[in-house]
Amino acid sequence: MDGYFELIRARQSCRSFAEKPVEREKIVRCAEAARLAPSACNGQPWGFVAVNGGKLRESAAKSARRMGGNQWTQTCPAFIAVVDQGASPLNLAGRASDKKWSQFDLGLAVMQFCLAATAQGLSTCIIGAFDEAKAREVMRLSPKEKLCALIALGYAGNDPPREKKRRDLKEILRFAE
Repeated sequence: MDGYFELIRARQSCRSFAEKPVEREKIVRCAEAARLAPSACNGQPWGFVAVNGGKLRESAAKSARRMGGNQWTQTCPAFIAVVDQGASPLNLAGRASDKKWSQFDLGLAVMQFCLAATAQGLSTCIIGAFDEAKAREVMRLSPKEKLCALIALGYAGNDPPREKKRRDLKEILRFAE
């Protein structure tokens, strides 16, 4: 399965997008990959709302620019709102499970979304700093949906891939023997 590890190495946070529209089918495939992510007690708390081009794209891009940051979103053709739909899975004892799992589950789904995008020749950037009120309005979210992140989605511009700078494996893995 070397292809999987190549995919992981190829994924990076893109901050330079080509002005090329994203095919709707590719967004659907990304959502399908995210839908298949594991979740605590199969709660599947995630939801995704896409703005793909059109009149809302510019408003979505503006909502992603908080305090003067993320100016690169101006050329991004699509944005995905990642929402926690408030699912509360039950644990084996029948009580609502610890809320921390919802965020963990959303992270798994977002990663599968982003890997699916990379596999289809798209690039992504997960955005955590955004104008929540504007983004909620643009994405037409219900009061029950908690907006957790935005994903910028599109085809990479002309910036060459960057070298991944990560901690050494010896720093993050040890065997308890």
